Amino acid sequence: MTMEPQVAKRLQHTEEYYFSRKLREIDELNKAGANVINLGIGSPDLPPHPSVVAALNEHAAKSNTHAYQGYKGIPALRQAIANWYGRFYNVPLNPDTEVLPLIGSKEGIMHICMTYLQEGDEALIPDPGYPTYRSAVQLSGATPVTYTLSEENGWQPDLAALEQQDLSKVKLMWVNYPHMPTGTPAKKETFAALVAFARKHNIILCHDNPYSFILNDHPASLMATPGAMDVALELNSLSKSGNMAGWRVGMLVGKAAFLNEVLRFKSNMDSGMFQPVQMAAVAALELGPEWYAELNGIYSARRKKVFALLDQLGCTYDPSQVGMFVWAKIPAGYKDGFALSDEVLQNARVFITPGGIFGTNGNGYIRVSLCRDENVFGEAIQRLHHSQTAKI
Repeated sequence: MTMEPQVAKRLQHTEEYYFSRKLREIDELNKAGANVINLGIGSPDLPPHPSVVAALNEHAAKSNTHAYQGYKGIPALRQAIANWYGRFYNVPLNPDTEVLPLIGSKEGIMHICMTYLQEGDEALIPDPGYPTYRSAVQLSGATPVTYTLSEENGWQPDLAALEQQDLSKVKLMWVNYPHMPTGTPAKKETFAALVAFARKHNIILCHDNPYSFILNDHPASLMATPGAMDVALELNSLSKSGNMAGWRVGMLVGKAAFLNEVLRFKSNMDSGMFQPVQMAAVAALELGPEWYAELNGIYSARRKKVFALLDQLGCTYDPSQVGMFVWAKIPAGYKDGFALSDEVLQNARVFITPGGIFGTNGNGYIRVSLCRDENVFGEAIQRLHHSQTAKI
């Protein structure tokens, strides 16, 4: 008899990640000779700074760096994170008590949810927003409650509307500025209002901050807001700012009491980060403003190509958005972003992310990643031109 085990209840309402499914579809098309240009996923295609790779090689060659590591990361990495926050965000942190290195900030989203949430609890998540917030809340057994972000409101949370709801079961609120997918920059007044809201309603404010350096002249941290250390946690990452997505180096910062509680869960889930990777992360965190300026010069040139691609599709967009994606409103005549994405994939063999995967408020939009070479964007534009000409 074939065994057919039932998956745990926590997984029954959690679907496979959209990009996981879509990449399989694209892979099948490529096997058939399609050569799809993927403009969907935000995985940096550029390498880390040479000093980062050199640090990895140097420490990996040593004989005493291959053992299990501590759950809190090595002191040098915690100090480098604290220095980085002080230098670029003007946020003072105690490296011994207010910094927790992570094996990627996505891991941290799950750690926070599993630490604080259980059945009967609720967590506020943005719509549109990063799908992992919803998945992590559901996996914890709690109930995700969406709050609306709209173009009309500048993609800012309407806290007055939220206060009309029953918030008695809400323990966490996920926020993310610069916002993914819309590219909305951080605003000091929004951060201040969020801190006041969290304090008033006894909610832990969880800020996901991986995009603050990309095409943004003024990196900002929620933790610089007065009172934030009392009510908030902030996740950050070297995936985007350091071109180290596959290295899995993230961080969680906040007051010692919060981090100690998260560590109780984390210490049961991993056995620390490879020490040479931690030393390489130290090198990445010590890079100066010229590194980010060089990176943003490349992304700026790519963004111009993406603007041209979106113009060709008849989309509209805010040219002042930041981050490594461009968010655009689809033209009239399409049911939603899925319809436009499917048409472009079918006719031009170019994949563009439909905005609906980020929530129902993203249905009328698409998102294009900047993580491809300028020549690739040029080729995508040519393919779109040819496909549109063929339809005439």
